[in-house]
Amino acid sequence: MGNPNNPYWPKPKLDLKKEIKLYESQFAKLKNQLADVDFTVDQLVSSPDQIDKLESKLADVDGILVIHMTMLTGPILDRILKLQKPTAVFARPYSGHQWTRFGYLREQQAGKKMTCFLTSDYSQLAAAIRPFRGIHHLREAKILNLAERSFDEYAQQIKEKFGTEHKIITLKRLVDTYNSIDDKIAQQVTEQWIKNAVSVVEPSAEDVFKSCKLGLALQKLIDQENAIAITVDCYGTMYDPKKRTIKLPAYPCVGFSMLNNAGFGGICESDIQSALTHILYQGLVGKPGFINDPTMDESQNSIIMAHCTAATKMDGLDKPAAPYKLRDVMEREEGVVMHVKMNIGQKVTNARFIGTDVMRYFTGTIIGTPYIDRGCRTKINVKIDGDAAKLWNNWAGGLHRVTCYGDLTKELQQFCRFKDIELINEAT
Repeated sequence: MGNPNNPYWPKPKLDLKKEIKLYESQFAKLKNQLADVDFTVDQLVSSPDQIDKLESKLADVDGILVIHMTMLTGPILDRILKLQKPTAVFARPYSGHQWTRFGYLREQQAGKKMTCFLTSDYSQLAAAIRPFRGIHHLREAKILNLAERSFDEYAQQIKEKFGTEHKIITLKRLVDTYNSIDDKIAQQVTEQWIKNAVSVVEPSAEDVFKSCKLGLALQKLIDQENAIAITVDCYGTMYDPKKRTIKLPAYPCVGFSMLNNAGFGGICESDIQSALTHILYQGLVGKPGFINDPTMDESQNSIIMAHCTAATKMDGLDKPAAPYKLRDVMEREEGVVMHVKMNIGQKVTNARFIGTDVMRYFTGTIIGTPYIDRGCRTKINVKIDGDAAKLWNNWAGGLHRVTCYGDLTKELQQFCRFKDIELINEAT
């Protein structure tokens, strides 16, 4: 976005072609972070009329990245904002004085979907894309749900809000898929998981085999349905209270870890809201979520996030796996789960969609990985950025939260602004 006849800032004889080449070189440096991004429109815009001609090309985009290069471009930005598309404006120092209106514009209806990056750090060009990727991942996502109860109302809500599809999978189909898995392949996977474990504590080799075979079945269902995530009503309609065991051939926890390590989603307890949060994390930063049951410790201003399933690649798919042990499900004393040792000192974000119009979150730092016989197997003790008492007083929207490595506050703020979602910091 630049005015070729601009006589003022950033300088009277600015060469816009050179400016564009400078940005092209920066995008080239960021190519690995933008490998999945298609720029439908990539051109210099010098008048509002040009936006009129581009409107049809912009109709289906997930977002618009505007690079502000000179003064006298305010009317162009005003016209872009009228499209009501998520819009990120990148303006390095000396681009012009339009930034003085950005705050005002964001308060107007046309600017409600506008966010700004006023910085000399060109890596933020990639950061500006992250919320668009989150929007796209949710829009293209399909969640499978192994359950025998209805989710129709919420499924309709998420379809309307995000474009996300939801499909019920029957127990019979899951069992049939499990039986179709080649035992030789399942045995190879089993041996690999046992070999890479620090130790196998309670489960037998047969237990691990069944869990790995089920994991392959879950992967096959995802592949057949072109889905991104699967969740199981493991403590609801998929649990037999009389027999006090799961109806499936095995607990799905190891399979969930396998999926999460591969860039998909394995989600506990038919928790669709946590599934959406997990998918959003994948879109924003390419890292999996750790769905958990928290418990408070005010003496350390901390919260312990615990669950019996976790990815070993919380750092990302291209990073080394964390150490893990193979354990049983703590409260059931059967099945197989991953007991993962996460990174002490790691900054984390904990969040969850509440319905479709609210997201609750807080951040903190892992200060411990308790190894005690209380609570679910994988545990992280998180020092809260904020106040523990405020956190538990403000807590709402169910027990689960989804933990992701990194401070994603800015990414969540931008995404929620774009999708008209109220973002609530629970610890302040």
